[in-house]
Amino acid sequence: MTRQVTLAMVGFGNVGRAFARLLLRKQPELLKQFGWQVIVTGIVTGRHGAAINPGGINLNHALELSERGQSLNVLSAQPVPQNTLDFLYASSAEVMIETSPVNHLTGQPAIDHIKAALQKGMHAITANKGPVVHAYKELTEMATSRGKRFLFEAAVMDGAPIFSLFRGPLPAVNLQGFRGILNSTTNFILGEMEQGRTFEEAVRQAQAIGIAETDPSADIDGWDAAIKVAALVTVLMGIPLKPQEVERQGIRELTREQVAEARAAGERWKLVCTARRQGDLLLEARVRPERVSADSALYAISGTSSYVEFQLDVLPGLGIVESDPGPETTAYGLLADLINALRNQ
Repeated sequence: MTRQVTLAMVGFGNVGRAFARLLLRKQPELLKQFGWQVIVTGIVTGRHGAAINPGGINLNHALELSERGQSLNVLSAQPVPQNTLDFLYASSAEVMIETSPVNHLTGQPAIDHIKAALQKGMHAITANKGPVVHAYKELTEMATSRGKRFLFEAAVMDGAPIFSLFRGPLPAVNLQGFRGILNSTTNFILGEMEQGRTFEEAVRQAQAIGIAETDPSADIDGWDAAIKVAALVTVLMGIPLKPQEVERQGIRELTREQVAEARAAGERWKLVCTARRQGDLLLEARVRPERVSADSALYAISGTSSYVEFQLDVLPGLGIVESDPGPETTAYGLLADLINALRNQ
């Protein structure tokens, strides 16, 4: 028997559109494996309008309009509330997929989006790191009290199964710390500098291929890495931590000469994320550039790839590599959360 699953999408940028394309591609498998016919009943964007259609929005048409920079309003079967929270109440969806831009300092407005979805009786799935570090306990308790899920696999290392790994396959472990490369943009920039580019030239190249924003400061000043450290510490170590509390140094001051000097010595500069604890006490949480030698697992992480190694009481070095991710891998993290929310209810 086929079950119809309805989604509301908050955000339709690179990740939101990648999720829509993945949903279209995976629909036959979702139907075959789970008996689900997934439709999107609402999409709201920051700059390109919104649409609500209880019978399902034509995603191919929505993608065409969005990629041409045109408004989605023409796809709406009814008037769309201007306020995102009112939109969620009007969209009649079972699940919200949230991909709004991250706010490192407060987590808003994504926190309010998730609260509204949970109050409406939706599962809330996000790729946004802000709500994880600024409201994890509140949102998790809110979801549990309503029999819903608040999931965020795509928030750190895109689609790599980090949070779900600790929720399921690793019962009764004690996470003592981790070390890794969690920001792919800075890793790419440092690689370009190894090829002889200046810092400014490497940043422009990262912008040219679409992995760095027009204002790249969140990446190069270490804020993106810091909020990911905060998310992992908060969720996996059970110690609430804000990105402002992470010791943070970016790569802005590194020069081409320093990078060349490290290479001549058989080493590479990496923006390294580290956290350690003893019992309930957090001993260290930092992001900083470090020279790593060839015998380090971090040495081989190139391009836009990411890596994290967890130190567990039963597994002293469990590493996960994600090679050259993009919006499509983040989209898979969202889809995996969607499947897990629906099949575990």
